[in-house]
Amino acid sequence: MKIGRDPLVWAAAALTLLTLGMAHTRPLFASWFPELDRPLYEQDSFAALLGAHVLIVALSSAAATLVGVGLGVAVTRPAGRVFRPLLERVAALGQTFPPVAVLALAVPLVGFGAAPALLALALYGLLPIVQATLAGLDALAPELREAALGSGMNPGQVLRQVELPLALPVLLAGVRSSVVINIGTAAIASTVGAKTLGSPIIIGLSGFNTAYVIQGALLVGLLAITVDLMFERLLQRARAWQVR
Repeated sequence: MKIGRDPLVWAAAALTLLTLGMAHTRPLFASWFPELDRPLYEQDSFAALLGAHVLIVALSSAAATLVGVGLGVAVTRPAGRVFRPLLERVAALGQTFPPVAVLALAVPLVGFGAAPALLALALYGLLPIVQATLAGLDALAPELREAALGSGMNPGQVLRQVELPLALPVLLAGVRSSVVINIGTAAIASTVGAKTLGSPIIIGLSGFNTAYVIQGALLVGLLAITVDLMFERLLQRARAWQVR
């Protein structure tokens, strides 16, 4: 694919330019919202907010991936199959709780700031990863495991060298869904004091400043599109690697 036609390049460029050049959009937002004394969010730099947003999403998604894949693998082993229905119910139940409610419950335990946001996002991102892990491992033919065991591999080697590599595209699809969901959900972390791209959105909503809301929402949307396209590229490479 030529660089000039690559949507990932265009999305990443738009995100970078808007993040670094938001200050130059003041005349534009001033003309759109002449009734506002402060049409441009200036309490924090958008570059710093983007970095903090990415960090919170990356840490929470990494935790959700480790826990989700670990639990998914555990309940597909002979000793853990009895717990599979319980895991699926608990993971599904977690998605029924609004992230704001999870944040409200987490604040008394860990205080304000990034900690409750990390906890809430990690819990909220579990379901797609657990489901993808189960689906990916279930899709493998039993004959593959039997052949691997028959070749002298132990169960751990079968998991690491056969099952997980073959299930990788499905696993990546689940992680992709979880991460993109968390990019949008992380915006509400600013309600408990975490610095994210949700800060101008929350302040804009509370202060009836639509310009702030648009500025934050544009960057959140561009970040989600960029990351989604990155995962699409990873999935293409994973599928191409399997064909070899």
